[in-house]
Amino acid sequence: MLSTDEARAKLLKSARPVTGTEAIPLDAALGRVLAEPLIAQVTVPPLDNSAMDGYALRLADWAEDKWLHVAQRIPAGQIGHPLTLGTAARIFTGAPVPEGADTVVMQEDCETRDDRVRIVKPPKLGAHIRRAGEDIAQGQTVLHAGERLNAARLGVAASVGATALTVHRKLKVAIFFTGDEIVLPGQPLKAGQIYNSNRASLLALLQGLGCEVQDLGIVADDFDATVNALEQASRQADVVLTSGGVSVGEADHVKAALEQLGRIEMWKVAMKPGKPLVYGQIGTTDFLGLPGNPVSAFVVFCLFVRPFLLARMGAAQTGALSFTVPAGFDWKKPGERREFLRARIDNGRAVLYPNQSSGVLTSLAWADGLVDIEIGHTVQAGDAVRFWPLSELLK
Repeated sequence: MLSTDEARAKLLKSARPVTGTEAIPLDAALGRVLAEPLIAQVTVPPLDNSAMDGYALRLADWAEDKWLHVAQRIPAGQIGHPLTLGTAARIFTGAPVPEGADTVVMQEDCETRDDRVRIVKPPKLGAHIRRAGEDIAQGQTVLHAGERLNAARLGVAASVGATALTVHRKLKVAIFFTGDEIVLPGQPLKAGQIYNSNRASLLALLQGLGCEVQDLGIVADDFDATVNALEQASRQADVVLTSGGVSVGEADHVKAALEQLGRIEMWKVAMKPGKPLVYGQIGTTDFLGLPGNPVSAFVVFCLFVRPFLLARMGAAQTGALSFTVPAGFDWKKPGERREFLRARIDNGRAVLYPNQSSGVLTSLAWADGLVDIEIGHTVQAGDAVRFWPLSELLK
């Protein structure tokens, strides 16, 4: 078995970014991967402007108990007149600072009387002025190729006037599920059958990444049917993803079908839950086979499939942030596989869901993240443990 680090490295090394780009409106670009850098054609902000509602003045004109004539009023979006000696300008947040002014005093530090103002707190030179270009200079690269577009990055694009962005085309992922025991919700359950929870989870995970998903449904536990499904999927997608049928049971046909149509590059990973993880290729199409147990499929997707797909989408950053927290539990089961335990943070400590079975999907609905325990390690309450937030693994 490969270690988790070896498996992730192997997958990322094999990930070839999609070819083909498209220009799409800014409003449709959330979650897409930028294919070309965005260079600012304007300066942001374009002029020195006020960070406060208050009064603009020359600091040299201020003196304790001195009243200044308020000679003009400058709302946001308007340009004021040059400041004359011994005067102040009423100014509002975002309004351009008039020529000649070097300081803005917020209105809470001022006393007014008719058309005069007195500054009751000694001002500081340059206070409350946002300088032209302090955020973005014209000609600056504000977004880089390979960045995945989130709300903040789209805001940056809008701030420099972009209306469209050039992004990588969507990654096409075909998915199907194996198992005579699984049926779709809404159908009656026969003896020995269960509802297919993996379909709902995996489709949501793929859609959350922004993939173009082709759902090929449930495939019977039959070798020829599995071969046909794989062959069809490989013709119409960049990546084929399956759930179930990748172990070594008599009804597990996915691995054998892949060997007939293409080649296997990787199989088992030393982790729990989720040891069986198949990676291979059918022609130029990538194949990823996940275990059938719902927690195993979910965890393997988050830790391996997600970064692989992001790399295929052209994303420069595929990792997730993790941190250490004190353990609120004892773990005295040193194993031969790296453990990823469903947990949540409670009063600053990681606590475990009481049932860590790979079939207990409610543990993931309850959890904030995964506690990462290296092979052979034990944990005592209070020890520092690595915590992978689901908020990071799902974005």
